[in-house]
Order: sequence, then structure tokens, then C-alpha cells
Amino acid sequence: MKLEELLYADTHEWVLVEDQDAAKIATVGISKFAVEQLTDLVYIELPSVGTETQSGKEFGEVESVKAVSPLYSPVDGEVVEVNESLKDALETLNDDAYDGGWMIKVRLSDEASLSKLLDHAAYEKQCADES
Repeated sequence: MKLEELLYADTHEWVLVEDQDAAKIATVGISKFAVEQLTDLVYIELPSVGTETQSGKEFGEVESVKAVSPLYSPVDGEVVEVNESLKDALETLNDDAYDGGWMIKVRLSDEASLSKLLDHAAYEKQCADES
């Protein structure tokens, strides 16, 4: 996956939008930067298939030895797939945050939420400012 092709929320979630069966499907995860900030992940809670997501609203949480952090949906839509394997293999987020570490796939109901997201260059600048 090319990081330059992703869109990013300022809360560190990434999105890859693809056309699939006459619908736009957004694959969502958290960035490597976010994983590194959290350190030592111990638990993840993800929504069920069929759950409605709303841009800017929580869809789950990830817990590290330091804190519990909410996961915010960068898009509006319906969860159509959940990466259940993450629950038993959180190390995937450390090793492969952008491919194997995806969290949910969402059938977009409103593409307008995409316009609020950052491109790769803007996200990299945000991360540099936060470091």
C-alpha cells in the first residue's frame, strides 16, 4: 500500500477508498505514528458488521499499558467487514499498520466526509509538529 494514496484524519486514522461492487468502500486503520505514540498495545475493541459510523465519532478503542484511546471514524457509512484477527494479534499494528493492521471496512454513505481528511503531505506535517 502506498502511504501517499491514503487520506488521514487529524486523530491519526487512515483511509483507503476503493470502488467495489458499485459502492465506495473505505478501509480504515490507525497510522504507524499513532501506534508508536501508544506503545505496548494490550487490547482493542472494534464494532460489529452492520454498525453505522459517523465521521468524527468513536467506533472503538485501543488500550495500551499507558492509556485507553478512542478510535474515531473518518467517514460516514456502514461497517461491512471487521479485522477480527487483530484482537488476538495486536502486534500486527506494530509490524504492519497499513496492510495487515486495517481495522474496519465501511461502505460510504456520504463522500463529503472525505473532503475533511488530510493528504499524506499535510498529515506528515501534522506528525512533525506533534513530535
